[in-house]
Amino acid sequence: MSTSPPPFAAFEWMIAWRYLRAKRAEGGVSVMTWISLVGITLAVFALIATLAVRSGFRAEFVDTILGANAHVTVYQSVAVTESGHTSRVIDDYAAMADRVREVPGVTRVAPLVKGQVMANFRTQNAGVEVFGISAEDLVTIPRIAAPEQSLGDIGRFDEGIAIGWGVAQQLNVAVGDRIKLISPNGAKTPFGTSPRINVYEVVYVFQAGRYDIDRTRVYMPFAEAQSYFNREGVADELEVMVAEPDSVGDMTLQLLRAGGERTLLWTWRDASGAFLRALEVEDNVMFVILSILVLIAAMNIISGLIMLVKNKGRDIGILRTMGLTEGAVMRVFFICGAAVGTVGTIVGVILGCLFAIYIDPIFSLVNYVSGGGVWDPSIRGIYALPAKLEMADVMSAVGLSLGLSFVVTIFPARRAARMNPVEALRYE
Repeated sequence: MSTSPPPFAAFEWMIAWRYLRAKRAEGGVSVMTWISLVGITLAVFALIATLAVRSGFRAEFVDTILGANAHVTVYQSVAVTESGHTSRVIDDYAAMADRVREVPGVTRVAPLVKGQVMANFRTQNAGVEVFGISAEDLVTIPRIAAPEQSLGDIGRFDEGIAIGWGVAQQLNVAVGDRIKLISPNGAKTPFGTSPRINVYEVVYVFQAGRYDIDRTRVYMPFAEAQSYFNREGVADELEVMVAEPDSVGDMTLQLLRAGGERTLLWTWRDASGAFLRALEVEDNVMFVILSILVLIAAMNIISGLIMLVKNKGRDIGILRTMGLTEGAVMRVFFICGAAVGTVGTIVGVILGCLFAIYIDPIFSLVNYVSGGGVWDPSIRGIYALPAKLEMADVMSAVGLSLGLSFVVTIFPARRAARMNPVEALRYE
């Protein structure tokens, strides 16, 4: 009693391989096979490269937010003073900071004094935002204590001020230079409030990685900032860092209780949530567009297989008369199409991963060829095009490519399997 061979037997793979490498004179479609292969490769490469840049941009953007800004800003609602003026300052900032530190998940609390002033050096001027903070708290800010680039010594912070890289470029100053900070809300005199002009030595220059931070931020010792901004004995807000920034919403109630009845919160998601949501929408749209590109590339496999089935009609008829079943014929042509999709996917994954790994030299070459200015940090916020390979992104690209390649292969393979051997051999 004879038994039928198992599916995807060795002879099916042999026939499929023979058809794939057949020359055009032998009735093969090697040109169409190569076109399909290149199409799948480029589509998968584009998909992985785009997903890597998308992930890298979001990771870099979020890292600069969390590494140089408060995860949660604790401040107070407006209150009316005895003199009839409104104020948001925190009088008992030390006690409030101690209470907030006790909240589970809080890693750091730093009282701040903030104000906007004009910085001047010789003939150069720049509007800056001053953060009054203690030296102990400054060295715990990741993107300031360990920036991408830095000049000077952060250990000398109590002797002067620390400024962003962009501020230093605007003013054309270096470490050791002395700059003027001019505040319109200065000393109160019988004739009104006169501007306050103080001179400070630049002891540290940092590049946090965000254009808007480096372009505007100046750090000043906390006690000096209290005096400079007329905040003696008070703070404007508390800068809070937490262990799990993504879960900051779950800590809101505890932080409000620790702060007291007038406490208000402003989280990093409140500050940047709209931008992150826009990034997410853009990511989804790009994935859909590139998925269509993969589908178009996979459609080339159908064209190649249809031509292959047409050219191999005589062979199909002979194989069927020799006892090959419809399923075996279908599997032969399915292997042909699936092999093209698989090889194209593998090569595309390799190219996409290499692009993500070596994106810096590639981007430098593009920037050099184009004459520079390809990436404007003032528009995009960060200084370079980042890329981050994530297994989930690679697997989604692989799954999409292989899935589409296998599905589109079924239709011409079924057509070959259902071909009538008598019709196929009638005119031979």
